[in-house]
Amino acid sequence: MMSKQILAERYELIERIGDGGMASVYRAHDQLLDRYVAVKILHPQFANDEEFIVRFKKEAQGAAKLSHTNIVNIYDVGEWDKQYFIVMEYVEGETLKNKIQREGKLSIADVLDISGQIVEALEHAHTHNLIHCDIKPHNILIKPNGQVKVADFGIARAASSATMTYSGNVVGSVHYISPEQAQGNAITPKSDIYSLGVVIYEMLTGEVPFKGENVVSIALKHLQEIPVPIHELRPDVPPIVEAIVLKAMEKDPQKRFSSTQMILEIHKAQKMLFPDGEERNDPYATRVIPRNQITEAMNTDKNITSKKPIHSIMKSKKFIMLLVFILLLGFFTGAFLSFGKFWSNTEVVVPNVVGQSVEQAKTIITSKNLRVQVTEVYNSDIAKGYVVSQTPNAGTKVKEERQITLYVSKGAETTSVPDVTGFTKEDAERQLQKAGLKIGNIVAVASDKPAGVVLSQDPIPGMQIEKGNAVNLTISKGEEVKTVSVPDVTGNTLNTAKIILEKAGFTIGSISEQESDKAPGTVLGQSPRSGEKLKEKSVVNLIIAKSKSKKEAVEKTNNNTSSNNVKKGNTQEKKTKD
Repeated sequence: MMSKQILAERYELIERIGDGGMASVYRAHDQLLDRYVAVKILHPQFANDEEFIVRFKKEAQGAAKLSHTNIVNIYDVGEWDKQYFIVMEYVEGETLKNKIQREGKLSIADVLDISGQIVEALEHAHTHNLIHCDIKPHNILIKPNGQVKVADFGIARAASSATMTYSGNVVGSVHYISPEQAQGNAITPKSDIYSLGVVIYEMLTGEVPFKGENVVSIALKHLQEIPVPIHELRPDVPPIVEAIVLKAMEKDPQKRFSSTQMILEIHKAQKMLFPDGEERNDPYATRVIPRNQITEAMNTDKNITSKKPIHSIMKSKKFIMLLVFILLLGFFTGAFLSFGKFWSNTEVVVPNVVGQSVEQAKTIITSKNLRVQVTEVYNSDIAKGYVVSQTPNAGTKVKEERQITLYVSKGAETTSVPDVTGFTKEDAERQLQKAGLKIGNIVAVASDKPAGVVLSQDPIPGMQIEKGNAVNLTISKGEEVKTVSVPDVTGNTLNTAKIILEKAGFTIGSISEQESDKAPGTVLGQSPRSGEKLKEKSVVNLIIAKSKSKKEAVEKTNNNTSSNNVKKGNTQEKKTKD
């Protein structure tokens, strides 16, 4: 748990949740508006670059004007104690990079939905003359409900001319930069479209299109090479989806989509592949483009086309025809591989191999003149190496040579137990949830730590356990309070009462006087009363008999003298009568 740190006398930094080449990100509490926010603090090397700081402030303030459901809101930009920071909307969830690393190749429906939301955000920014310049899965946040949030609009643009200076940022972004960025040429909104094309490629295949030994070699590949066709890495990708990626990743910016055109193409693919809306129940699915925007986009295409020479148009048509032929060839090849010899009259009943070992299952399926594809999945109920499920299902009649996909268990998914000691119970629960774990039994014990702070945990930090398991916590309930019975000190002198109370563990509070026939200084009353249970060192207030003043003493003496004289006169008068 980090020591309490307040930024700009307002934002309490709770925990560090991320680090990048440009900045560190913290989850923080906005004490003024009582809400959780994300605070991005620039690394110190940027604080010494005056030109960068000026650009950073300008771009961040521009990004703060954006308001869109798919863009992380920026609330504040400032500087405090030589630390430059941005305060943003705090988004619960994970980055797209984490999702790709966890799932590998994403489903076609997810790819189109996520891509559609990203380009919606880009279109909004582009219409406000703001270019992101660093679209990559690390900057795409996905909430648990599927809503996509694009982050870092301000810092990315401000950093665009600094990327070649600070190598940490280049390493993080070079896999996604456009050819014009790699060359140092002018950046346009279509630079973002290229980067998005790379992101879609990675979502579909599980890997980036260009790899290399260093930053320079990767940048050169963006300029000179064509990536491995998606259908070679993943035959089930529909041609219409692959065509979207190819156009987005054109080397020439003029040949790429605009953001509006790309929304239209993604929407067209969704309607074609999922005509009844299956697998698209997400409330944040891409919107239908208004007719006027579609017309405007089509007119833009016509204007661009009309300016091209005739021979360029012919070349483009030949290229498109060649591309269509290649995609169709890939499609039919994939169809053969997936559905077998569709011209054959021989049909095979798919055997049931669920629960069999993968080797036994392969033997059974190949003996039926069928082919096998194995996909490993995490499963805590089925032993490692055994079939969890199969596609097509057992009993289905298929053509011979049909590919049967076996989903084989690789055991329960494990995770490293995070160290949550020193966290509050609420923050500890969040950390465990991020690791796929939950809170188990909670035991509260007295300690010198603040109430609610985690003192220990079981299992211990760093241990590998199955996801979904519980971690037991021991938390502090604060210091143990000892109570003491208040002694009765009435009737004692003040000094004696003090000694008795202090010995019992109490302190003397206020002392007030009251007239009484008791000796001056005698304790007449106490508060709290005797017998009450109080914490040690609690205060006891006393009331004591009032000391007599000299005037009171003279008056009492005179009264006594007068009384004695009256008594003597009465005695003499009685004697005379007798």
